[in-house]
Amino acid sequence: MKLIVGLGNPGPKYAANRHNIGFMALDRLADDHGFGPWKSRFQGLINEGRLGETRVALLKPQTFMNLSGQSVGEAMRYLKLTPDDVIVLHDELDLAPGKCRVKKGGGHAGHNGLRSIHQHIGAEYHRVRLGIGHPGHKDRVAAYVLADFAKAEQDWLDDLTRGISDGAVALAAGDGGRFQNAVANRTAPARNKDRPDQPAPDPKPTQPKPKPVPEPAPEPQSFADRLRALGDRFK
Repeated sequence: MKLIVGLGNPGPKYAANRHNIGFMALDRLADDHGFGPWKSRFQGLINEGRLGETRVALLKPQTFMNLSGQSVGEAMRYLKLTPDDVIVLHDELDLAPGKCRVKKGGGHAGHNGLRSIHQHIGAEYHRVRLGIGHPGHKDRVAAYVLADFAKAEQDWLDDLTRGISDGAVALAAGDGGRFQNAVANRTAPARNKDRPDQPAPDPKPTQPKPKPVPEPAPEPQSFADRLRALGDRFK
């Protein structure tokens, strides 16, 4: 069994925040894969089902971001799992918007949700880092992550969450490469060489225009003709 955790803050006030992209990804995954209603448990909302051959529990901690580890630790211990069975989806400032990377272990890089999880289960869990970009200065980070996604960001956000749902079976099975390929197919699809916005090639190459042939120079006049023309001028 795998425990797949999405990080965020509970309540409608935070629902569309950049910090809540983990919740958004889990909601899309649950809807697309036919999971049932969410239930209150483990200081969070939990939903159980299957992704391919793998039994999974989806968890959205309701403790607020800074105490996410309380919910994750309680669920992991009750389900008799290890940190290696835990996958956490979270916002990542150090990735460009719409990018997705999978890793295991490492530091929390100042992310309060990850810091709390570290405190409760250690660092050796799996992470799906969901890029939201950086506001440019550390003093602006708090306001940035707690602000809603802009309208201009909705297209890549939708592509990213759909890609996560597409690759969810591979993610649960531990195939990070196949999971990232599924996400990339949504967020950076291969260019179609037959796109309608590209001009069709000319079936017949244009032939260069022939160079004009110069007219032949007039034949020189004879001496008699020149005398006759000279006489005509003085008539």
